[in-house]
Amino acid sequence: MIFASVWAVAAAVIPAAAVQAQAAGETLFQDVRIFDGKGEELSAPTSVLVRGNLIAAIGDDLTAAPEAAVIDGGGRTLMPGLIDAHWHTMLIRQTPEQMMFGDEGLTYLLAGAEATATLMRGFTTVRDLGGPSFGLKQAIDMGVVPGPRIWPSGAMITVTSGHGDFRPLSELPRDGSKPLSRIEELGGAMVVDSPDLMRQRVREQLMRGASQIKLTAGGGVASPHSPLDVSTFTAEELRAAVEAAENWGTYVTVHAYTPAAIRRAIDAGVRVIEHAQLIDDETAQYMVEKNIWLSTQPIVHEFFDGMFPPGSDQDQKAQEVMEGTDRLYQMVKKYNLKTAFGTDVLFSEAMARRQGEMLVSLKTWFTPAEILRQATSTNAEFLGLSGLRSPYKGKLGVIEEGALADILLVNGDPLTDLDLLADAERNLALIMKDGTVYKNTLAE
Repeated sequence: MIFASVWAVAAAVIPAAAVQAQAAGETLFQDVRIFDGKGEELSAPTSVLVRGNLIAAIGDDLTAAPEAAVIDGGGRTLMPGLIDAHWHTMLIRQTPEQMMFGDEGLTYLLAGAEATATLMRGFTTVRDLGGPSFGLKQAIDMGVVPGPRIWPSGAMITVTSGHGDFRPLSELPRDGSKPLSRIEELGGAMVVDSPDLMRQRVREQLMRGASQIKLTAGGGVASPHSPLDVSTFTAEELRAAVEAAENWGTYVTVHAYTPAAIRRAIDAGVRVIEHAQLIDDETAQYMVEKNIWLSTQPIVHEFFDGMFPPGSDQDQKAQEVMEGTDRLYQMVKKYNLKTAFGTDVLFSEAMARRQGEMLVSLKTWFTPAEILRQATSTNAEFLGLSGLRSPYKGKLGVIEEGALADILLVNGDPLTDLDLLADAERNLALIMKDGTVYKNTLAE
């Protein structure tokens, strides 16, 4: 009876909560030009039929059920929803102080609002790389809160003094009187200093629903006690994490900037490197040789200057990382590294609003078609590394029959004017996720 009552309440809440959403059995898009997520050019004007949450048919002279929603695209571009491969769903609108010492209810309300804003920027899927996002993901999937699909990592796992260890020095040394710090209690990070504890913490995240495991294998910018050049986990600790993740059919990704941290992680079986702005040519070639994915972000002065007090240790580290971004992307092109696009926004609603601009900024190094592929079909292929731990079944990142209906309708051609995606409010005429329309200016 208890479970029946809970589900009855949930069923009653879902339709009322998603006030702006318009779900239809069928939606027929007419007179649209398709970027399919893979090609170099738009299609000729055609039609796309969505049935339920899937793309049912593509072609001319399509017919739909009498009650179907019919949308005249007027020659606009129909393309897959965007994917951000390095996002922090829970850690954007709050400050570090609110995260550490504030009310947890506020954290979730802010994260829910930001999830809706993320979706309305055209990002229909995100890969969460650290934070207690499991509950928010569930609320989004239930229809309680509009937001993107989430591939959650849960707590990022670090070592004492590593990137993600935000404990004050007054809490050292750790002993049995207070086994968990505040950030660990919140599920933001976990401090691990042995292979056995590593296995336990990884299994806990998997038990909660993690689709991949995130470790911080090297130093970081924001953490107060973590120089950039350090390597953190031992080889044995890294292998313990990889073994535990692989036993669940998924993988480990690591935050790492330097060649030493990257190579140690790869040799332990890690399959994805996050960031890598301080990489060298030899290590880039090693990544290609070992079939390792790079998940990186346009960490450049345009977006990240001013995040920390000028001259502070964190500001100096940020400057070093930003200076390495151009060289990294040059190596991506030179060695054809398998590369996923993400943004890695933290503690800044203002920066989150520039998520589309960060995607567009890749035109310094790539063509518009290469950029759009990176944020659609390539990122979708990348998400497939989670295997059976992927929380959503079906094909993302493409416009083709049988794919999931995550669809954007763009006022113009982003293959010739990529800047359109920098202003989603003005240039995205329609946003559909899983067959449900969340924005439709054409209906106005």
